[in-house]
Amino acid sequence: MTTRADASRSFWRQAIVRRTRSAVLSVLAAASLGGCGVVNHMIYSTTGDVMQGFSREHTMPYLLETRDLEMACAMSESVQPLLMSFGRVTDNPDQLAVMMSLQAGGCAEDRAREAELRSMAALRARQPEQAEDAIILQKRYYALAAQRYFKGWRHFETFYGDPEAEECPDFDEDMDEFIYLAGLLSGLQALNAEIQSTAPVGVPKNIGSIVARASGCLDNEKWWGAPMALRATVWAMIPGAQPDGEDAFERLQASDAIGEAEGVRISHVFHAIAAWNKGDTERVKAVIRRHADAIEKRPADPEWALVDELATHNILAISDRLWMENTGHRTPMGGLGTFWDDEAPVGEVIDLDSLL
Repeated sequence: MTTRADASRSFWRQAIVRRTRSAVLSVLAAASLGGCGVVNHMIYSTTGDVMQGFSREHTMPYLLETRDLEMACAMSESVQPLLMSFGRVTDNPDQLAVMMSLQAGGCAEDRAREAELRSMAALRARQPEQAEDAIILQKRYYALAAQRYFKGWRHFETFYGDPEAEECPDFDEDMDEFIYLAGLLSGLQALNAEIQSTAPVGVPKNIGSIVARASGCLDNEKWWGAPMALRATVWAMIPGAQPDGEDAFERLQASDAIGEAEGVRISHVFHAIAAWNKGDTERVKAVIRRHADAIEKRPADPEWALVDELATHNILAISDRLWMENTGHRTPMGGLGTFWDDEAPVGEVIDLDSLL
């Protein structure tokens, strides 16, 4: 039985073969006429088309099935300039740019978080100069993250059209829908990173409401509860955004259950962010505990392993911030879902005398 994914792969292979055959004939014809510049352009154009097709058909699915976020981060930062440069000789790879910009923005945001932890540790050690330096570095990285996220948002708008339009775009396959979801996340992350950086990047201030509306174009059950979680997070974070009769945190709870059942728990991240924004530490801790319990009970969906790993990575980052603020160190190894004020000792016990 031929699946939709198989049909898509077959389409891309046939398209690449057709483009390559046509390009070869054109190159031979141009070469016979002495058009070196034309020949070079055709070679570059064909290479760009092949690279784009291969990246979409193989590289992206391969990465999504891995759990190595560091590798995905390195690839997005190093390969993006190469792939995007083919936009000079053929169609701009806007869809790929959405994914790579989102991942590259996450790389910069991770560095901002590391700088924040350094600043918190320095403050606890009564080292104000080091703390101030780390805070400056944190804001620089958040500014870079905002620029990268917003770049992804602009590519998203170019490929899918105006997200404020009344009609939803036509999706040809599941990957189109997933990248649409990634584009919405890029927009929301761009706004959050810009706020954290305190530096203007140009992100529209109404992008949250745009994302909330556009998320309705995606099937909530199919995409692990993430579309509704995105929408509910906007309701929780923006005063007056929540519609009458709705409860953002009830919606987030329901989305969490969908993600847990499917093995892609990205909704937990939105839930924790919404609770953090409200200053509800106990709810944040409850979401972290729920996530830790969920990943123990059910393995990630193999097809979307990277997305689930990204969820755990972000939940751990929130946990680290809480631990650092209250203890001066990050979440202990194996201690995700536990906290310093739990009744029983958790995590590994370090003999400080052995470190002297």
